[in-house]
This record gives sequence, structure tokens and C-alpha cells, in this order.
Amino acid sequence: MTRRKFAKPAAAVATFAAIILAGMLSSSRLVKATDDDDEDRNESKIQRGFEIAPVTLNLEGKNRALVGLGSYIVNAQGDCNGCHSAGPQTEFVPGRNPYFRDQTEKINPATYLGGGRVFPPIAGPNSPPLISRNLTPDRTGLPEGGHTFAEFVEIIRTGKDFDHLHPNCSATVTTNCFPPPFDGNLLQIMPWPVYKNMTDHDLRAIYEYLSAIPCIDTIVPGQPQLRNNCS
Repeated sequence: MTRRKFAKPAAAVATFAAIILAGMLSSSRLVKATDDDDEDRNESKIQRGFEIAPVTLNLEGKNRALVGLGSYIVNAQGDCNGCHSAGPQTEFVPGRNPYFRDQTEKINPATYLGGGRVFPPIAGPNSPPLISRNLTPDRTGLPEGGHTFAEFVEIIRTGKDFDHLHPNCSATVTTNCFPPPFDGNLLQIMPWPVYKNMTDHDLRAIYEYLSAIPCIDTIVPGQPQLRNNCS
């Protein structure tokens, strides 16, 4: 084979290899672009999260980007305060309820994520009323009344009720309990079957945000009070 004849297939092979290499590089860039750990890609959500946070945030020792993203998830996507405030009557500052005519929204910082909303029984008249938990930090600075991040992830992923407030009914437990088929070991109102699909990164952001909000002392009947105390 002459040099000229050999050069043509060699050039074709080189061109083909270049195309494959370019595709690999492009694919690598695509994976990086969709990686939810890339804070640059979340910057608009982070900024928006700080804009809509209804309370003053304590950023000391916190990851700013995670706090901002967590605020975006909690306040723009999850509507956590809708359940974890004391109820519709106090969720908004008086005169600032967006559902009323000619009123602009302002969330009530005195009840924000402090829990206390009462839900009606879901398993018959003898089952216990469910009351939303306090998500604000306790005296240790940990959110959700002192839960660690590992516990928080387990709550969201599995629905586990670490407080065991409403056990399964039995021959010896007949009040404040859940009859079958309800499982008293699980949170029955919290939409964890949906939230469990969130990424670990998003859950870390939520936890970081909840650790940055002010503590609220909420007295909720039947719930552990020591962990909800601010000092």
C-alpha cells in the first residue's frame, strides 16, 4: 500500500476517534451540569430562598448556599409552614392574609414552623387527633426539636416517629393509639411518602435551613416539651 493510500484510512480512523472523544467529553460535561451538588446551578434558587425567608436567619457556622436552597424548598415548594404553624388563623400576620381581599401576604414569624396545628382523627372517632411538630431548633441548636441529620433523613425516608406519640392499639393500649391497619410507628399526616424521593443534597439543604431559623417555644399537648425549649 502506498503512503497516499494508507493516509486516507488513517485519517478516517483519527477523525472517528476525535468524534468519540468529543462525545465522551460532552457527556461528562452533561453529567456535571445535572449534578445537584453543583451550587452554581442552584444559585437562582439560593438567592430566591433568601428573598422569601420570612424570618431572620442565623448563618453563623452554616453553609450559606445550603441555607438559601433549603429556604427555597421549604417556602416555595414544600409549604412546610402550612402544616407546621399553629393553624390558618395565625399562619399570617393579622391584616396580611393573601386569601383575603386587598391584603398582601406576610407570614407570622411568631408561629413560623413552630408546630401546633391540630388535625382531626383519621382512623375513627376514638383515634387521637394529630398535632404538627415543632420544626424550629431546640436549645442544642439542632432543628426539629433536637433531631440529628441522620434522624431527619430517616424521618423523611421512612416516616419513623421518633417520639412514639401514638402507638399501635392493643389489649393493654386502648387510648391515644392507632387501630389496624394504621401503623402507630409512622407519621400519619406528614407527606413523607412524597418527600422521601428527594435527593440527599436537598434534604441536607432543608436541615441546614431549619437549623438557621429562630427557635419558638411551642406548647403542644402530648408532645415532648424539653426538646422544644429554646433555652
